[in-house]
Amino acid sequence: MKIAAARLLLASLVALAAAGCSDGADEEAPAAKQALVEVPGDAATIGEALDLVAEDGMVLVGPGTYREQVLVRTPGVTLRGTDRNAVVITGEGTRTAGVVGIADGVRVQNLTVTDTLLYGVLITGTHEGDEVLTPAEHGYDEFDPAAFPPLQRFRVDHVTATNNGLYGIYAFNTQHGVIADNWASGSADSGIYVGQCRDCDTLVQGNVTARNAVGFENANASDSLTVVGNQLSHNRVGMTLTSNYQEAFVPQHGNLVAGNVIADNDEPQSPEQADGGFGIGVGIAGGQDNVLVRNLITGNPLVGVLLDGAEDVPSTGNRIADNLLAGNGADVANVSLPAAATAGTCVVGPASLRLVPAGLGLGCAAGVDPAATSADLPQLSAPAGVAFLDVPRPGALPSMTDTRQAPTPLPATIERPAADAVRRPATDLLAAVLRAGGVR
Repeated sequence: MKIAAARLLLASLVALAAAGCSDGADEEAPAAKQALVEVPGDAATIGEALDLVAEDGMVLVGPGTYREQVLVRTPGVTLRGTDRNAVVITGEGTRTAGVVGIADGVRVQNLTVTDTLLYGVLITGTHEGDEVLTPAEHGYDEFDPAAFPPLQRFRVDHVTATNNGLYGIYAFNTQHGVIADNWASGSADSGIYVGQCRDCDTLVQGNVTARNAVGFENANASDSLTVVGNQLSHNRVGMTLTSNYQEAFVPQHGNLVAGNVIADNDEPQSPEQADGGFGIGVGIAGGQDNVLVRNLITGNPLVGVLLDGAEDVPSTGNRIADNLLAGNGADVANVSLPAAATAGTCVVGPASLRLVPAGLGLGCAAGVDPAATSADLPQLSAPAGVAFLDVPRPGALPSMTDTRQAPTPLPATIERPAADAVRRPATDLLAAVLRAGGVR
């Protein structure tokens, strides 16, 4: 599900210094960097403002439609809109990305990013200078993760990422980050994606994803990724935890997924999922030692939680406990093949759970789990997908209140809730935001 393009050529985002006279007598001194740069007051475009802002400074963007692709390459910079709904960065269906952050400590807040070919917001440590590299350039036979240290400290919040070609908000090769209080819709891969990190120390919280192929996706993001308190509903697939050889650090393992609403993921007004997925709450493919606890997983007509292998990587040691699983075609199912057989699944819940095969994961025994086939699940016909630019767009969404408050440096580590501290959510978790976005 990774892109086929080899590189995102972002060098054009960097402004060239003006050429001076040969003797240097008339050469202008470079402009002093500013702690606060306002658009359009101090600079006509966001790109120009980012060239003027100082380290740990802020670019504050006023209402308008900004037809540009911007690169945040100065450490500690905050890019913030004054009005989430009225500050719009558009790719016009022709540009690769809206906002790309490659500097430690970057923050993107309170704006809308739309109509890009690949990414609404991309935060990544995989770049050479200002040139961002994609995972598929040479395949990972030649990839050396040590050559690309992960980006440290980031935050994306109060962003509306809609109608972007593959991903709404994408964190790749990063650590110590927060993705919170965002909206993502109309993505042909996933609304929110976290990939390729060990010791991720990342929190995904309070987001709403709807009308995507997949609401939230994780590939090879492991050890300390917490997904809590999100509304992942009205997609084709609510969320996935996957191992993928197109990225480093196989297998995916060790996520906490707690207190989320993962419901009604059978949305026809969404792009087609690459593998034809439809009606699935949570898909685990080659994911290992993940904990799904006290989520509300309902109304997914194929299955609430689906276990499978990913190539030769089995799903093992996943714990599915104390969730409210109801109104799904099946509640938990294992359709893995012997070559990558699911093993060690632990299911804790009431006797009324619909498990396929029957008894799957009960008793939390070690060893290979019993498996079924897709023929044992409800037979659904996925509707044709909608082109990402044609997916219905959200209405006005909650904006930050004090947008002129100066940002403080992001923390070195993220405070993430422990599993025991997370309660099962109410059925109306973030429902007001879902309705405001136009999804009923």
